[in-house]
Amino acid sequence: MPINPSDSDTGTATSKKIRPSSAAANLQSHPTYNTGLFDNIGCPSTAAVRGTDLSLWSQSQRPATHVGGPRKSWKLRTTNTDATNDTEEHIRQPRRLTLGAVDGTDENDFIFRPGLIQGNVAENLKSKIEEKININTLEELKKAFLTADVNQTGCLELDEFKQLLKSQLHLSETKLQHIDALFMKIDWSSEGAITWDEFCTYMQLEYAEKEDSYLRAKEVAFQLPAKIENLPHRDPILRITDTPDGTFIACSQDGMVSFWSVNCELKRTRSVVNNEQNNRQKSKWITDFCIMPHFNKIIVGTGDREIQFFELSSFEPYCQISGLETVPLNLDYSSTGYDECLILYGDSQGCINILVIKSTGECLRIWKKMPKYDGFIASISLDSVASSPNVQFIRWQVHGDWVQQLKYYHDIGQVISCSNHANTALVIGCTSGSTHVEQQLKELKDVNSQEKNKQKYFYAYNNTKSRLEADQSVFKVYKGVKCFDFSKEKNIIVTGGMDRIIRMWNPYVFGKPTGMLRGHNAPIFYLFIGEEDNRVYSISTDKCIKVWDIQDQNCLVTIRPKSHKIRGDLQAIHYSHVSKALSVATDQMAVLALRLRPVLHADMVITHKEPITCCKYNSGFKQVVTCSEGSVIKLWDLNTGTAIFEYADAHGDDAITCMTFDNTGRRLITGGRDGRLKVWNYNNGHCLKVFQKDRDNEEICDVTHIEINRNRYVISVGWDKRVNIYCDSQSDSNIHHVQHPLPYWSDDVKNGHKEDILSVAQCTPNLLATAGYDGEVIVWNMVSGHIFCHLIPPPPKHYKDQSLDGDLNINTIVFLPTRANEKESATLVASGPRANIHFWNVFQGGKLMGQFSGSKLHGAMVSTMVVNQSNSKLYSGDSLGFIYVWNIKKYCLIGIESQPPELLHSWRGHVEGVNGIDLVEEQNVLLTASSDCTVRLWTLEGHYIGTLGQPDSWDLYNPSTFQHPMVPYDVLIDPISLPAHPILAEKETTYQIIHEDSVIDELEEVKETPTIYGRQQFYVSDETIASQLKDRIYKKGTGKRLRHEKLKPVKIDRGGPSEYQMLKCYDLKDTPPINPPSLKVNKEDPFDFFID
Repeated sequence: MPINPSDSDTGTATSKKIRPSSAAANLQSHPTYNTGLFDNIGCPSTAAVRGTDLSLWSQSQRPATHVGGPRKSWKLRTTNTDATNDTEEHIRQPRRLTLGAVDGTDENDFIFRPGLIQGNVAENLKSKIEEKININTLEELKKAFLTADVNQTGCLELDEFKQLLKSQLHLSETKLQHIDALFMKIDWSSEGAITWDEFCTYMQLEYAEKEDSYLRAKEVAFQLPAKIENLPHRDPILRITDTPDGTFIACSQDGMVSFWSVNCELKRTRSVVNNEQNNRQKSKWITDFCIMPHFNKIIVGTGDREIQFFELSSFEPYCQISGLETVPLNLDYSSTGYDECLILYGDSQGCINILVIKSTGECLRIWKKMPKYDGFIASISLDSVASSPNVQFIRWQVHGDWVQQLKYYHDIGQVISCSNHANTALVIGCTSGSTHVEQQLKELKDVNSQEKNKQKYFYAYNNTKSRLEADQSVFKVYKGVKCFDFSKEKNIIVTGGMDRIIRMWNPYVFGKPTGMLRGHNAPIFYLFIGEEDNRVYSISTDKCIKVWDIQDQNCLVTIRPKSHKIRGDLQAIHYSHVSKALSVATDQMAVLALRLRPVLHADMVITHKEPITCCKYNSGFKQVVTCSEGSVIKLWDLNTGTAIFEYADAHGDDAITCMTFDNTGRRLITGGRDGRLKVWNYNNGHCLKVFQKDRDNEEICDVTHIEINRNRYVISVGWDKRVNIYCDSQSDSNIHHVQHPLPYWSDDVKNGHKEDILSVAQCTPNLLATAGYDGEVIVWNMVSGHIFCHLIPPPPKHYKDQSLDGDLNINTIVFLPTRANEKESATLVASGPRANIHFWNVFQGGKLMGQFSGSKLHGAMVSTMVVNQSNSKLYSGDSLGFIYVWNIKKYCLIGIESQPPELLHSWRGHVEGVNGIDLVEEQNVLLTASSDCTVRLWTLEGHYIGTLGQPDSWDLYNPSTFQHPMVPYDVLIDPISLPAHPILAEKETTYQIIHEDSVIDELEEVKETPTIYGRQQFYVSDETIASQLKDRIYKKGTGKRLRHEKLKPVKIDRGGPSEYQMLKCYDLKDTPPINPPSLKVNKEDPFDFFID
């Protein structure tokens, strides 16, 4: 069994005692879970501990699965009586604290992990009986199971099972129908009784598949290896940041700034250091930088105790603040309002220095006018800045060591900073501080207070103060904090430091972390919270990258240097939420991008992430089953449209092409491109049987389940051009073994299909029809295996061979059971060939009763069909996403029909082809599945109900919850959905459409006027001029169409010669060649003589 990614760093799991998800086992077999090596020593506080008494916890737990590794059991919180000695114990602990007690968290203490206790189930599914069963009720059920067995057969019948759950779970009378459904799910073989092992197997596999589905939704991957390029910098990189367009900006210690694209391509480089200073023995030392985007500036801190401003576009020096008392080690900028900002920096004395600037634009312009320092940049001292009325300088003594990181968060109005000092590891504090009332009263009484206020700015460093206790929150962390990140949306702070533990804090609870994430083997170098993905990204100094889930507090993926290929010591790291990429600077620049799934339109709701191949409705459970090309099967509640259950890899990496239910509706049969048929208890994802050939497994296109003389068979057709029949007997001793098909019919081998078989349909009592890619339909006698008739339609009238690929294929055939005894009526409907729907009489050798076009658009093929129970209506879908409803109640019932049946309704439901369609007559609902990754519900009149997977559920008994009168957004904006306008259809040219309303009725034919062609003049009669003035062409002005267009006058032919016809023409003469110029002997000497 694979181990959890978060545990893979520490060792190999040994002595696994947890059962795999595929075992048909008893959940109560062992009271504890032993998951590996670390169960015998002190476990991390974020993980549950060994030897937990399961009876102490009442909520349902997640099962152990093969995806995320085993889940450890839970233990209630215990009181620690020696809490007062925790601090001393930490001091005596060894350096490595990955295991054992840390920060007052004893190894037996329990840390709550949100989202796991209740289970990740939808709110509307918590009423299910399966969700009410946990380990305690399961133990009680086993005891009651034996006593409830009245017949002493070891099995419970429906009435006994119903009485047992009703008494143990205290269910109301309204929940009894759920017990019936649960019994049917467990009793997939329809034996009428269930055993204890079957009950436990069903419960285990259902929760295991739910866990797999839960973890599958949280999968994360990177594009490996990283994109790596050489750096133009000679000194270490100080910081990396990004711009709104996703460009990375890196600055090194020597002042060189480089710009990088998401693909790790160097765009340009600039320098913020004056290289022309000759009086310096050493180059200027840059400590940090940040971007000032609102004013298009870049702020740089230097080792000369300066804060310099440069133009971000040209990198021209703008101004600088000099005379700082300490070196600014960390910089930060934040806009607090219109033309207001904060500039913060931390220093080596552990102080947080804040410049609160009002009228920022004006202040920057004033500072730029100051005298230039060394003729390079305008300079102003900090004392002058602090004395300005628009600037307030604040200095707080916060930490007992160097400031490692600081940042101001405007949404909470607080400054968060960290250091390696344990007692002041992380501090959240205000900028200006609260008013000290006693100090203010003292200053008011003092006569010289005004003079002191004027001078206090000049002694700002000397008057450094500490915040009041109410103005800050101090988080104490052993060995301090090296990096942090904060999320207002998640209300969480994550910290990392030298002890290799990532701590998660509630900002308002600084006594103890809410979670501790262990797994790194080196100090934490960088942390980032991805709010959109609910993740935490962490990188340690050994270049190990981990992604954590905030809700579950477990590791989702671990990327080691062997995978991302990044070499060298880490210098700076930055995660861009715009480009979803991680920029890492070592001796080289590397960009590690997330592998993102293709994102569809933001306004489009999808049912699956892959194209959907088929969908079916199960009337017994009132559920909709959908299958996709990603081999994922999903169950949906029809009445609300919410997801119930899903499981993936049904056919491995191959797509599911078709599916059907057995005659009881309790088992699902799927066919895939791997050439296999699988029989499922689809309510828990348990594979019961596998049908496949001995060799040469080719794609299966359609499958059906039939019953003849109390014998049940599964019939499949596909690319092997044969009818494969499998015996579906319940007398098999082992339901997990693979079965092979029965021998082929002799008539099938000799006279069967010559091309791929695409569809199959059955008509009681003994007829079977198959349709091929070449347009041939063969009707079989299932008892004898002989061919009943061949059906090959002639080309329709006025049909032109379009030579389209698949023009002859028949995707779907359906029988009309109500006409089975009518020998003169059409009993078989085929969806092709040639995009026509054909009605066939299969008796008397086969006879074509009628055919008509199945789509209104040229080039569309009929892809799927279904008929209602009374065979009065035919529902069809085509390859362009259109849905049609035909009235076939009397069509081809008596004789041959030459006209198409009445088209009751038609609408466009999808932007791509309709692959599956099913009818729910009891609810008057139509289901359609398409390659656009959606399954949509419609009323029988074509009103849009909703899409499976949409956030808002519906109620089929309340039409006000339907999406109607709206239509799907993608259908609305698709050009094919626009109706053909009759006026536009009449126009032939763009000129006619533009001038449609500008030109009145056609001008009356003008009588020919004799004109005399002259050399320089032409003549037009007076009558023609008068008629043209009387009948003005633009008397109505512009029309309704394109009124915003300026109409250009139309040039009218006057009948005379044009200007070019009056020009004189002359014969061209040959010009003599030009003599070449004389040459010089010496070209460099202008006075040299010429050579004749």
